[in-house]
Amino acid sequence: MDIYSDIKYIVGVGPKMAEALNKCGIYNVLDLLLYFPRDYEQVSAGKSILECVESEKVIVECNVLNILKDLRLKNNKTLSTIVFTQGENKFKGKWFNQTYAKNSFKISNNYIITGKVNKFNGEITMMNPKIVKNTSMDTTNSIDTNNSVDTNKIIATYPLKNNVTNNFFNKIISDVLCNIEITEILPKWILEKYGFCSLDDATRNIHSPKSLELLNQSKRRLKFQELFTYSLKILMLKEFIKSHNEGIQFKIAPELTTLKGKLPYELTKAQSKVVREILIDQKKDKGMNRLLQGDVGSGKTIVAIITMFNVVKNGYQAAMMAPTEILAKQHYEEIQKVLKDFPLTIQLLCGSTSPKDKELIKRQLKEGTIDIIIGTHALIEDNVEFKNIGMIVTDEQHRFGVSQRNRFSNKGKNVDILVMTATPIPRTLSLYLYGDLDVSIIDELPPGRQTIDTSYESMDSSKKVYEFALNEIKKGRQVYIVCPLVEENEEMNLTSVQELYEKLKEGYFSSIEIGMVYGKVPSKQKNEIMDRFKAGEIKVLIATTVIEVGVNVPNATVMIIENSERFGLAQLHQLRGRVGRGVHKSYCILLANIKNKIVKKRLEVLIKSNDGFFIAEEDLKNRGAGELFGFKQSGESGLLLADVIEDFNILKLANSEAKQLLQSDNIEDIKVKNEILEKIDQSSNYICFN
Repeated sequence: MDIYSDIKYIVGVGPKMAEALNKCGIYNVLDLLLYFPRDYEQVSAGKSILECVESEKVIVECNVLNILKDLRLKNNKTLSTIVFTQGENKFKGKWFNQTYAKNSFKISNNYIITGKVNKFNGEITMMNPKIVKNTSMDTTNSIDTNNSVDTNKIIATYPLKNNVTNNFFNKIISDVLCNIEITEILPKWILEKYGFCSLDDATRNIHSPKSLELLNQSKRRLKFQELFTYSLKILMLKEFIKSHNEGIQFKIAPELTTLKGKLPYELTKAQSKVVREILIDQKKDKGMNRLLQGDVGSGKTIVAIITMFNVVKNGYQAAMMAPTEILAKQHYEEIQKVLKDFPLTIQLLCGSTSPKDKELIKRQLKEGTIDIIIGTHALIEDNVEFKNIGMIVTDEQHRFGVSQRNRFSNKGKNVDILVMTATPIPRTLSLYLYGDLDVSIIDELPPGRQTIDTSYESMDSSKKVYEFALNEIKKGRQVYIVCPLVEENEEMNLTSVQELYEKLKEGYFSSIEIGMVYGKVPSKQKNEIMDRFKAGEIKVLIATTVIEVGVNVPNATVMIIENSERFGLAQLHQLRGRVGRGVHKSYCILLANIKNKIVKKRLEVLIKSNDGFFIAEEDLKNRGAGELFGFKQSGESGLLLADVIEDFNILKLANSEAKQLLQSDNIEDIKVKNEILEKIDQSSNYICFN
């Protein structure tokens, strides 16, 4: 079996399941192995089912003794029953009106199942048990209930989508690992220096860990490899830019003076300073590669507009890419407003743009009749061509991987690149993440921006918090309520948002128009909801972090964040920045499970400061290592496993070793470097396989 073999050739994956896996982003064996578990369950096989107490949720390994015939009950319900054994003990699994459930079980097969235990009249029952794993075919990590030594087991639980079960993931990944050997890709001297396990062992133990210690070793190894490869690509990009950095020499357009006079407000000193830095770059015969950092509401967009305007007045085109349609549309409206007195052609290209309009816009871009184009990922499609692109702006840079940034910049020759982020990044971290870029910082807010009153409350105080929000709504204001993204489990995320929506719709906000947005809401519907919220028709917006960027509603004065202890400080600061944009007093209330002093200390950082850069530094210093088993699988930065803040120390080591590898003349090191870069180009992931 080859690492790039199509997923449909794996035993047990038919056409329908292959289609479901494709929808999860899994097309080949490599994609499957990089589909890391969302979490882990620890199974104690040594605990007898007899020891379990009433209503206790348990995970047990058992054998199917008998599958009974379905019973039709008087209340028209159908009862399905399976008799399980755990050693010498018997218990029953029961399902009401789920006749299909027993089809997943076979007599004499071993399974790990989970469910709640009921005890009545001496009979032990597990209601609606679910299969965690079918262990009958798993010879590598099975539990022998007669062996008192092997009593614990760690079971991987995956992000589930499109009716693909956890049991199925465990089975096909186990089958693949039995038929493949993963060749080492890191230099031997790195493995020895840090005592890393092999790539083959790390991959096996991340999916089917034999112990907690091996799981942690595997995570550390794979995180290092991912950050090492990321650093290698950034450093090589920097070297490439240095040696191939011919640029367009733009003049300072006289119309800039006219534009400055027509602005509805005066630029801050920080904005003026950054505009000068960019214009100086534009005058050079070297291509600009600059990162513009600015806190929420600091006015980065107007800086981009002024500098794009200068490029257009030099006879070139300019483009801006945003991560969401909401943000792209907002930029489009802002640019049109600021440049309304100038005869320029400005267009918007997004996923929801009609096919007819898309074709027209693409033709006009190629002909050069569009001066400024704003869009989403649609701008990096292969069939989007420019006549003479001179400047490319990427907004919210942390949401685009290095590969996407390169793809966009390759739309033109010697173009100036400006990447912007409203996520303040500590200087120490930015050197590692954006080592190929010069950095500009807007470190002051425009006059009139509100200071947001921030407080935290325990989850038990939600009644008081929602009553406060209701009073603000009665004053004519609007409210955001944000739910945490439950890792990458979209089904769980959807349920949590929906449950809160239903609860508040029937309770506190029963007489008020409320809306709901989350990641899986179609773009058209999401945009309609956001437009209604901006227009004031919807008074309360319940959302996940999809509203972290790109929403500007001056009338919204309250931001309530549920389970705020589950967010990083920088992200909480970003969310807080959605309010305080108008003339009214604004509030951010952090509802949290305050279990210890650490949670309290972290939240107090936000209460004491509105300085995003200070908060980011504190986040870098104090952020914990996460849950015992859990880790993110976000992919926003192009990273699958590592978190640049939580794993900052690993990033520093990985970056240092990547520099050493690049400077090495050793034949083996050169071979490793070339192999890694080849794998990156093939897969666009930073964890590489043979």
